[in-house]
Amino acid sequence: MKKTVGIIGANGYTGSELIRLLAFHPHVTLSFLYSRSNSGTRISDLYPDLTTVCEMVLTDKPEDVDVLFLCLPHKESQNWLTQNPVKDETLVIDLGNDFRLEGNFGNRNFIYGLPEINKKQLVGAKSIANPGCFATAIQLALLPLAEKGVLNEVFTTGITGSTGAGQSLQATTHFTWRNDNVSAYKTLTHQHVDEILQQLIAFNNKEVNLNFVPWRGDFARGIFTSSTMKTELELEEIEHLYQDFYAEEPFVTVSRKAVDLKQVVNTNRCVIQIEKSGNVVVIHSAIDNLLKGASGQAVQNMNLAMNWEENAGLNLKPIAF
Repeated sequence: MKKTVGIIGANGYTGSELIRLLAFHPHVTLSFLYSRSNSGTRISDLYPDLTTVCEMVLTDKPEDVDVLFLCLPHKESQNWLTQNPVKDETLVIDLGNDFRLEGNFGNRNFIYGLPEINKKQLVGAKSIANPGCFATAIQLALLPLAEKGVLNEVFTTGITGSTGAGQSLQATTHFTWRNDNVSAYKTLTHQHVDEILQQLIAFNNKEVNLNFVPWRGDFARGIFTSSTMKTELELEEIEHLYQDFYAEEPFVTVSRKAVDLKQVVNTNRCVIQIEKSGNVVVIHSAIDNLLKGASGQAVQNMNLAMNWEENAGLNLKPIAF
């Protein structure tokens, strides 16, 4: 029998992407789509791309399900779970940032859901904290060097599409502001830095200094990061390090060719490229912020927790043109 799934906050970008993925997932069936603000509205009226894919009506009455995805604004998941108790046997996957740093909530202990480092802990898990989008791209770019214990001071720039800001309209998400425009924001203070450092320091076994400057891009989807640091390791040695680290990972590719966003948009993939000049190395990484950075990774985590094939429902081709 297929497992039943509910989505809390189904009217947002990550919720609608989950619907698109789960509508064709071989092991689940959608039971309800929850939204307080759009209850009674057909989801395809909000997202015409879901016409014929999903014609369910949004509701403000949750049901008991096997898997529950929380696609709420940051800091709202705890409140929702407090007000709507969920059975212990239900798998809860939170796409917000409520449990990424502090994973304890009542009887639940949330596992940090970056599959490339926590796969064993995710199998059979009942509570999963999905990583942030920038956090995913930057960690995947740096974890092999952290495991080697050679991370020191890292300077990272990253550019993200407008969907990373969520569906609510803001001054910096208007088309007239974003179009033909690039700007830096939250310089050195981005909320994902603590999340990134928590994992990198554990792997590196010593302090890491991360200087992160995020950028808003004039496109809708995707994240491209470049991380720069000094190292005496040779390029070939670094490339072998990365190939070995990700050898068994279905969604991470280490490429010797130049990376671009169109290789990953509409997929759950991360593509990494490494360049080196003198004693300075640059690690580029690219992901789709709504898929490997959010909803796709959440489905990957569900697959692992349920002991299904890791790529179930996630065999997606990038959009090249």
